[in-house]
Amino acid sequence: MKVFHSAEECTREPNTVVTVGTFDGLHRGHQAILSEVKDRAAALAGRSVVVTFDPHPRDVVGSEPISCLTTLNERLEWIGYHHIDVTVVLKFTREFSFLEPREFYEDIIVRRIGVKEVVVGHDHMFGRNREAGFGELEKIGAAQGFTALVVPPVSVNGTIISSSLIRKMLQRGEVGLATQFLGRPYEVSGTVIHGDGRGRVLGFPTANIRPAQANKLVPAPGVYVVRVSLGGETPLFGMLNIGSRPTFTEDHREVIEVHVFDLNEELYDRTIKIHFLKRLRSEQRFSSKEQLVVQLENDKRESKQYLSEIFQSTFTEGA
Repeated sequence: MKVFHSAEECTREPNTVVTVGTFDGLHRGHQAILSEVKDRAAALAGRSVVVTFDPHPRDVVGSEPISCLTTLNERLEWIGYHHIDVTVVLKFTREFSFLEPREFYEDIIVRRIGVKEVVVGHDHMFGRNREAGFGELEKIGAAQGFTALVVPPVSVNGTIISSSLIRKMLQRGEVGLATQFLGRPYEVSGTVIHGDGRGRVLGFPTANIRPAQANKLVPAPGVYVVRVSLGGETPLFGMLNIGSRPTFTEDHREVIEVHVFDLNEELYDRTIKIHFLKRLRSEQRFSSKEQLVVQLENDKRESKQYLSEIFQSTFTEGA
């Protein structure tokens, strides 16, 4: 997949199927749109193009910053998995937000990128103050010579999937439910940094993680079963804690620390990717170090039991 960071970089090709959106999270609803774009482009022997934005529009025009489900790199990675030919990343600025709906499509989509069909989701809104919807898009298409197509919503148990709903799930720690809506486990990537070494003293050495992007959404405090990627082929697993470690400190700064099973090597300064599989419990304060260790042993047993069930393989008790 080719990635351009302005419309001017993209070669104009009239036989193109385009979709436009932020696509934060690249959830199953977004995936349905990308599949339709790819299928329509194949039927026309044309080019498939995704037009997306960075930063998130709500970071520019919203009343408060938004916690994103995907970094730009993650978004591009998932778009690439759908075999899209070209992604154009438009820099979203306050000036850009003032574009009229017709001006956006005529100047950027029609004249610079080229288009035969535009595929959008059921809730697609665009232009200044998100004032235009699918009806306006059809009118623009009729005037400019392209066809507008809408992809119906995708639901899970009768609930329509949306990025905002997934954010709320993760903020409540409902990572299993979020997996159903995303179509994959939620992930957070970052760099392993030095901690205070307390986990090693307790017999549970941990890697402390600094997320790669400050506005990346981190799930609710608690203990989770996770899959861990260090860039190799062998899958690793562990249990992860998000919270302020109230048993040991009154410092309320949130830390992310993962104990990786079956791994005895230093990870400092390495990039690590965490996939959230299940939430075991909320964050707790224990009256003693000994009580905490007992709970950690229970967490480890529960984690390995869960992993044994979902992967149908043995995760040994002592590992």
